Amino acid sequence: MSSGLMLIYEVNDRTITTSLIFQFILVITISILFILFPKKDSGRFRAGIILSMSAYFFFMYLQFPDRFASLLMISYLPVIPVLFLHTRLFYITLVSNITITISIFLYLMMYGTRSIEEYTYLDYSGVAINFIASQIFLFFLFQLFKKKMKEQELYYVQMKEDEKLRTTGQLAAAVAHEIRNPITVVKGFIQLHERDEDVPEHIKKHYNLMLDQLQDAETVISNFLSLAKPVETNTEIVSVNPALHTVMDLLNTYALIDTIHIELEIEDEYEIQCNILEFKQLFVNLLKNAIEASNHGDTIQIKVTGEQDTVKIVIIDCGSGMSQEQLERIGTPFYSLKAKGTGIGLMICFNIIQKYDGTIHFCSEEGKGTEVTVTFPIVKA
Repeated sequence: MSSGLMLIYEVNDRTITTSLIFQFILVITISILFILFPKKDSGRFRAGIILSMSAYFFFMYLQFPDRFASLLMISYLPVIPVLFLHTRLFYITLVSNITITISIFLYLMMYGTRSIEEYTYLDYSGVAINFIASQIFLFFLFQLFKKKMKEQELYYVQMKEDEKLRTTGQLAAAVAHEIRNPITVVKGFIQLHERDEDVPEHIKKHYNLMLDQLQDAETVISNFLSLAKPVETNTEIVSVNPALHTVMDLLNTYALIDTIHIELEIEDEYEIQCNILEFKQLFVNLLKNAIEASNHGDTIQIKVTGEQDTVKIVIIDCGSGMSQEQLERIGTPFYSLKAKGTGIGLMICFNIIQKYDGTIHFCSEEGKGTEVTVTFPIVKA
């Protein structure tokens, strides 16, 4: 841009003109925007940079329409929003660039003179076609770039999920064994005293309660250990329809306590390769969460559809929902929205889904419910 200032200064016989002052203002504006950008990154700042640079390059083209370099700079204006990774700004810049440049070509065709616009004058249609071709090339290049960025984003999300599982496994290995040993000792003494005939019956009733609580604690520890050292399980061909009906039978009584109804809609028969017990454990956890988040009299919908090579199972509730911050923290060790929750249930769900090459996605809004989408590869006959 400084070279451009010197060029205009030399062309105008080293005199300060209105063109030179205008270009100097553009150069200063762009420089200030670039200096402030790292500290004040925003959509307005990005739009300001693109607008200022577009004004500069178009001004240079109008000053030197006989030079190929001026048109070349205009052709690659849409590259600027690509550097900002901003899709909307790219499309706006691309459309604006084509519209303004073609308008200038039309103007030069009607009112331009060969002595001034020599390069463009020689072949208006050829210059216009080359320009449009460059914009189409940038469009497809941007689509490829955007696809690569999405793949990188998915890879980053997967890395975060793997890190969560790894962290949970390390915590489980460190804590579970230390807790299980004293629990086993306490449980043994309680069972010993429970068989003691000298202990009154009204005291033995408390023993049963204590044993139940210790059993719950052991269940939580077992869940920890299953995350730390996943057990190899035998897989089989599981039919989704009867497996989900079994899960519904298990939870219907629990749901009816709060007059919550569960509806199942299945588009077709689908089969997947997994362990039936883990499949049931996965959807018992997800449905139980949906029931506990729902209000009295609500209906929970389960929709099963096929998409290409995958089966999609969607659980929809109209309960309390979650905020964006809560959604981002789902699956984090020890994070739970329940008063007595440990967050281990969902971690196990993620583990099972990952084990069988599936995916899970949460969509929720506070006060409007939650939609959980689980997909698994279909086993083809």
